[in-house]
Amino acid sequence: MSTWSIQSGFDAGERPSRSRTPRVTVVVPARNEAKNLEVVLPELPEVHEVILVDGNSTDGTIETARRVMPGITVVQQTRRGKGNALACGFMAATGDIVVMFDADGSADPAEISRYVAVLVEGADFAKGTRFVAQGGSEDITPFRKLGNWFLNTTTNVLFGTRYTDLCYGYNAFWRDIVGVLDLRDPSIPDTDGAKQWGDGFEIETIINCRVAAAGLRITEVPSVERLRIFGESNLNAIRDGFRVLRTIFVERSRMKANRKALAELEGIPSAEQTPAIAAATAVVVDVPQQRAAEVVVDLREQRDAQVVDIREHRVEAVPASQTLPEVAGETA
Repeated sequence: MSTWSIQSGFDAGERPSRSRTPRVTVVVPARNEAKNLEVVLPELPEVHEVILVDGNSTDGTIETARRVMPGITVVQQTRRGKGNALACGFMAATGDIVVMFDADGSADPAEISRYVAVLVEGADFAKGTRFVAQGGSEDITPFRKLGNWFLNTTTNVLFGTRYTDLCYGYNAFWRDIVGVLDLRDPSIPDTDGAKQWGDGFEIETIINCRVAAAGLRITEVPSVERLRIFGESNLNAIRDGFRVLRTIFVERSRMKANRKALAELEGIPSAEQTPAIAAATAVVVDVPQQRAAEVVVDLREQRDAQVVDIREHRVEAVPASQTLPEVAGETA
């Protein structure tokens, strides 16, 4: 495992003091996953809280979850799609660390301790990967693996990152970075029935791009993807692949717009105007794993004392009114 961040030019805010014995929240988005939850929930380790975010299930998902795990917190998502479900779960979380956990049985609960360990050791975001030593997949096809490689490589080129598995949703992070993710407010109701940007399967790519763009410390965690236990996946390799590709370019534009706005607010040349700054933003900073707990990439210390918090002056690359075209068959 290696920990890294890109020199983004952003001020992600001062990192608060974090517990060495954090409370863990597991967020489980689900729609019609009653049979899988009956198997998966009892396998979870003892944590601070488990939040089931239900997407209007009709198969007794909520009743099953409450029966097998009486202490579970149930939240109804406010719109449609996995992205909205996760945003609802993040808002409801009260733990120090949030784990993104699929309900279909593909994620191994025994790996949660790995994610928590690397966060305690100094990472801001723990990114699961199937494509390193001790990682793997019982589910991915050669075609999907090739597509993932292409999307992963595109992201690394455009963002200066070192991801090895972009399209994998088993991740964890400190709850104090939720503001940096800047996800669409789950309290905004679905008024016209159209899927909002960030509410669908593109959510995982959005999160991966934004934590990188914010200069957060990212550690990849080896993970073995298991087969779905019951039911069929809604994943469509071609349709969802193009959706992820679009997301990458939208997030790249968003990052450039925010960097330009920050440069203008600080009265310094933008990366586009100064080659030296442009080169610096693409540099990847290595943080050896054994020193992860000692190294603090404090962006405030790398910039002038008069840094303006970009979060208060954000330029949105995608208008709030923009929506995604309807995608048949997609669920939370």
